[in-house]
Amino acid sequence: MDNQQAVVEDILVQKYKKGTMLLSQGDVPAKCYFVLKGCVRQYSIDETGKEITSNFYTEEQAVSIFNHHKQNKASAYTLTCLEDCILVVGNPGAENGMFHKYPQLETMIRKMVEENLGEVQDELASFIASTPEERYKALLQKRPHLVNRVPQHQLASYLGITPESLSRIKRRINTSDC
Repeated sequence: MDNQQAVVEDILVQKYKKGTMLLSQGDVPAKCYFVLKGCVRQYSIDETGKEITSNFYTEEQAVSIFNHHKQNKASAYTLTCLEDCILVVGNPGAENGMFHKYPQLETMIRKMVEENLGEVQDELASFIASTPEERYKALLQKRPHLVNRVPQHQLASYLGITPESLSRIKRRINTSDC
């Protein structure tokens, strides 16, 4: 049996129903995920009780909470399935064993993480420098499927604006397209 087949046999794939909470803010993450099908929302709740959406993970995206730098390892985020999901479930503790057993897996994962980190850095720089309307247009260009997959108030939070502002921006863009 080749290494690729062995890795596939070691992978756990699970189905989760819409609304399933994969991780609660304040808990120590025990699992990491890779989305095969569905949408997972990452958000936090601030001291006033307001939910702030920081990411949506969809097909072929890794869902990991990198908190190794924190003393208590508690997650600052909650992860919830916005749709029925099929996820690859990983155990960060077993990661080193898998990497030792399959060295090419470590290289592949490292390349994925580096690519993802570069994208996140670019997105953050762009987010800071752009207007809300520019953020929405960038979302339409890069991740248009999100507009119809996630609730508008969560999309607005992700863009750093109010739902009312998002409605105005959408109206402006739709009327300028006519």
